[in-house]
Amino acid sequence: MVAIIDYDAGNLKSVQKAFQRLGEEAEITREFSAILRADRIVLPGVGSFGTAMEQIRRYELDRVIYEAIEKKLPFLGICLGLQLLFQGSEESGGIEGLGVLQGQILRIPEAEGLKIPHIGWNSLTLHRNGRLFQNIPDESYVYFVHSYYLQAADEQIVTASAQYGVTIHASVEWQNVSACQFHPEKSSTVGLGILKNFMAIECPESNGRVPVS
Repeated sequence: MVAIIDYDAGNLKSVQKAFQRLGEEAEITREFSAILRADRIVLPGVGSFGTAMEQIRRYELDRVIYEAIEKKLPFLGICLGLQLLFQGSEESGGIEGLGVLQGQILRIPEAEGLKIPHIGWNSLTLHRNGRLFQNIPDESYVYFVHSYYLQAADEQIVTASAQYGVTIHASVEWQNVSACQFHPEKSSTVGLGILKNFMAIECPESNGRVPVS
């Protein structure tokens, strides 16, 4: 079962429906027990970094996120959910993120011919053999909606990037944590393939999945 963390983010239902299209059980929840007994966990998100962190702390979901990551449960951050895993964002100065990973969340700089927010399809450059991108061709198109982007401190965790005036670190992987700036649930067959790969990541308590290496 996939637990989709409910902190009043806006894209919960679309994420749930994408997993259901794959035939997977997906529950939207903020109950600690439900999250921790899930096979894998998704942190979705659209909106403001500061507001999202306020909601996460209001419901004390930071505690269960840290515990789930410590337990090595497969964990996926999507869009704002990727950004929240880092230390902070230019969008909300003085608001600390979850700090699971190190890097900066920066505003996409103004440039002639570029519209901000970045909304629409963009191609990915795959950097290495990331678990989310098994059997996904390089330069595949995925759907973005964002005004801020990740610049990871350690480029070794970056598994995909995109270009939009700057180099966007579009996906990262570290231990049991995966995250993507784009929306796989809105990225057609490529996005479903990425979510299918997430579902294939081995769970620590189960031999029911074939690990993707």
